[in-house]
Amino acid sequence: MRWSCHPTPSRTVALAATLTLAFAGVTAATAPPAAATTAVSVSVDAAQQLAVIPNTGVGTNLAVFDSTMNASDTSGLLGNAGIGAVRYPGGSEADVYHWQSGTSSGGAYVAPNTGFDAFMGTARAAGAQPIITVNYGSGTPQEAAAWVQYANQTKGYGIKYWEVGNEVYGNGEYSNGSGWEYDTHSSHSATTYADNLVQYISAMKAVDPTIKIGAVLTTPGGWPDGVVGPGDTMDWNHTVLSIAGSKIDFAIVHTYPSSTSEADLLGKPQSLIPGIAATVRSLINQYAGSNAANVGIAVTEANSTSYRDTAPNGLFAPDELLTWMENGAFNVDWWALRNGSDCSGTTWVDGATDYNDYGMVASSPCEGSLDHPFPAYYGTQLITKLGAAGDTLVKAASSTSLLSAHAVRRADGDVDVMLINKDPNNSATVNLSYAGFTPSSDTPTVYSYLENGTSINSATIGSATTQTVPAYGITVVQLHPTSAPCRVVYNKNEWAGGMVGSITITNNGLGQLNGWDLGFNFAGDDKVTTTWGATINQSGPSVNALNLSSNGSVPQGGNVQFAFQSTWSSSDADPATFWLNGTACATG
Repeated sequence: MRWSCHPTPSRTVALAATLTLAFAGVTAATAPPAAATTAVSVSVDAAQQLAVIPNTGVGTNLAVFDSTMNASDTSGLLGNAGIGAVRYPGGSEADVYHWQSGTSSGGAYVAPNTGFDAFMGTARAAGAQPIITVNYGSGTPQEAAAWVQYANQTKGYGIKYWEVGNEVYGNGEYSNGSGWEYDTHSSHSATTYADNLVQYISAMKAVDPTIKIGAVLTTPGGWPDGVVGPGDTMDWNHTVLSIAGSKIDFAIVHTYPSSTSEADLLGKPQSLIPGIAATVRSLINQYAGSNAANVGIAVTEANSTSYRDTAPNGLFAPDELLTWMENGAFNVDWWALRNGSDCSGTTWVDGATDYNDYGMVASSPCEGSLDHPFPAYYGTQLITKLGAAGDTLVKAASSTSLLSAHAVRRADGDVDVMLINKDPNNSATVNLSYAGFTPSSDTPTVYSYLENGTSINSATIGSATTQTVPAYGITVVQLHPTSAPCRVVYNKNEWAGGMVGSITITNNGLGQLNGWDLGFNFAGDDKVTTTWGATINQSGPSVNALNLSSNGSVPQGGNVQFAFQSTWSSSDADPATFWLNGTACATG
C-alpha cells in the first residue's frame, strides 16, 4: 500500500514535496450520459448505531502561507461546506511557526495578515472550532504554554484541541537525515519526541487543565510504521505511547492514500480505514491505561494523492470523512481549504483539469476564478444534507463495492441516506430496505452532486425504496418516518455530579415486542454507572438500553420501565430524542 505525507505548496517547506512515504442557492447540474443502469441493493439499519457525529467531525486546514486565509469570503466557504473544525497554522508550517511574532524558522513563507488573532476571527465567523498545532520542531514547551495562556486566558477563546508538532517522524530519523519536517532537537528519535511531549503537556495543562492535547503517530501500515530507529527499542508508535500514552487526550494520524487507478482510490475508504482505526485504538488501549476509553482519534490531515481537483476526489472526500467518523474519529481535517498550484503539472481527468492542487477551492489565477470550489468541496458539502453534529451515524450496507452507502438518524427521527456511485460509466438503480425505521410514503427530497457539476442539485424525486444515482454521482435521500408509534417519559432525580434517571417506554403501535432496544444520546456528559431493569451500553454520549430476559415482552399498548444512575461534571441535560428498536418515539 502506498501513502504519502501531506503535499507542501511552492511557498512552504520544500522537503515534503520530494519525499513519498509508503502506505497503502441550489441549482441544477447536468449529468453525463450513462451507458447502462446497474441494480444495487442497500440496507439501512437505523437501530444499529455506529457513532454520534461530532461537532469537530468535518474539518479542514488553514495554512499561514495562504495570503487569502482571512479574506472576506473564507468564513462563508467554511460555513457553507459544514466545516466544524479548522486546523492552524497548517501542516509542516507548524514546526517552524512562532505564534507571538508571526514569523517562521527555516525560511518558510508566512503570508501577511495570517496571524493568530486574524485566524480566530475567521474561525469564529465560520462557527468552527480551532485545532492548534504548537511548534515542536523549533519551539519550546514554554512557547506553547504561552500560546495556551494567551488564547484561553487573555483572549478567552476557549480553544480545546492542541497538537504537539506535525509529522514529527518525518524529521530525518528514518531516512538518513533527510526529511521534510523541521526539527532542531539534537536527537530526532521517537523517545526524544515522547519525552518532550510529556514536558509540553505538563507546561500547557499547568496553564489550562481543561484542554485536550494530541500525540503524533505514524499511520499504521505506512512508512515508517514498524521501523525501529537508532537508539529506540520499539517503533515510533509503541515508543511514543509507552512513554506518553497515559498523559495524552488523543492520537493523531494522517491519511493520504495513493492509488493505481480511479477505482483503486475509490475503494480505499472501506479497504483501509477500518483497519487503521482498529490498530490505533488497540495501541491506545495497550498504553493509555484506565484513561484509554477517553482518548480519541483525530485525523488532522486527509486527502488523496491523485485526481485531486476532479470527479474521483469529489466522491472520495465524503466517503473518507464519513468512514473515519463511523470508525471512531472525532475529527477529520481535509488538506486544505486552499493549497496553491503553479499549474505546471495539469492533467485531464474525466472531462476536467486536475491542477495538482490539494485545496478544496482554487487559489491560483491559472486555475480560473479564485476560490471556485473543486469537486471535493461539493462532496464534503453534501454531508450537511446527510446529518449534523449530534445526529447518529447508523449502519448502511451496499451489495456492491461500486456504491458506498452511509446513513444518519436525525435527532428528530428522520433518516437520511448518502449513496456514492463509483462507477464512471453506469448509473445505479438503488433498491433500499430498512430495519428499525419505516419511511413515510411521501416522495423524498433528494440532494445530489453530479460529475463535474458546479453546484448541488435539489429535487423531489423517486421513493424511499428506489433511487437512481448517475454515474460518478452522489445523492442524499432525506426520509421522514411514518409516525411515532411509541412514547418515552424521562424523569430524573439529580444532585451535583450525579443523578438517577428513570424511563418509561409505552408501545403504542409497534405490535408485540419480543425484545427491545432504546437508543438515545445524552445531551450532557453523563456516564452511566449502575442500571436496573435494563442492560446499558454507552459509547460517549450514545446509549443503548437493552431489555433483560424478564422484561423483553411488551404487547402493543403495554409499557416497560428501567432506571440508571450516572455521574456528570458539566451538564446532565435531558436527551432530546429516543428510538425504540430504531423507531423515533414521542416524548413526555
